Amino acid sequence: REYNRIIEALGSLGHHLCDQYELQRLGHPFYNSRAGGGEGHLEVAKNIYYSNKDLCHMVLSLKPFGCMPSTQSDGAQSAVVSHYKDMIFLPIETSGEGDVNAHSRVQMALGEAKVRSKNELNAVLEETGVTLEEVREYAAAHPEMQKPMYQFGHRKGVVGVAANFVLHAAERIKAERKTKVLVQ
Repeated sequence: REYNRIIEALGSLGHHLCDQYELQRLGHPFYNSRAGGGEGHLEVAKNIYYSNKDLCHMVLSLKPFGCMPSTQSDGAQSAVVSHYKDMIFLPIETSGEGDVNAHSRVQMALGEAKVRSKNELNAVLEETGVTLEEVREYAAAHPEMQKPMYQFGHRKGVVGVAANFVLHAAERIKAERKTKVLVQ
């Protein structure tokens, strides 16, 4: 409840906490939520939730070495990832794994997520018919769009913030152009 109040005070900039019953329903087919000993089922469920709700390109799970529920959930994650083909999931244990190895694994996964994000942005630019330079110029001419708390929509199927911002800016650009044509 407190977290949600803070989110509201920030103008709903973040997202509200996930419904725990929805998470239980999502994760249960892969990890029995009645299994005792921790919250491993939530790790599985959150991976599914954030991927299915188009909230991220990649899920990075950072956890302590030797946490049994987390280790069990890693086993379940292989079934989840094979079921949801577009999902990028990377579990990293904070000790027991060499720093270089962990860093290398994170860089590889981030590289894949970055490629997806760039492809998504390019697809949105092509779909809207605007260029990145036009969006930058438009945002520069509208100071409200440069504020860190500026809010814009999140289209279903579009994950990246940049791609969603381009969609928003393109709508405003087209509406402004249409208004100028009607006035003339």
